[in-house]
Amino acid sequence: MKTIMIFDKAGEFAENKDIARDLRTQEILPALERHEDITLDFGGVRAATQSFIHALISDILRKHGSEVLDNISFKSCNDTTKKIIGIVVDYMQEGVEADLDDEK
Repeated sequence: MKTIMIFDKAGEFAENKDIARDLRTQEILPALERHEDITLDFGGVRAATQSFIHALISDILRKHGSEVLDNISFKSCNDTTKKIIGIVVDYMQEGVEADLDDEK
């Protein structure tokens, strides 16, 4: 199990998409490739932008499908961050389904 402390990388206001991208490419994706479960711990983060969350997880969902969420947990999220994560996940699931329909 790999735990990534978002506050340590992004501070109390997680908005920097470059940081999110780096977390995705340098920490999350390699851990998933090693078949590790991942915890994204938002302890201490007061707010996160939708663009931060999108940069953090959307490409992972696009590449691996929603099943990858079985290996990723979100910890210590406030209500606003939970909603934003839900919006991004729902949006990506709709996009993946539309892509599959286009292939038929």
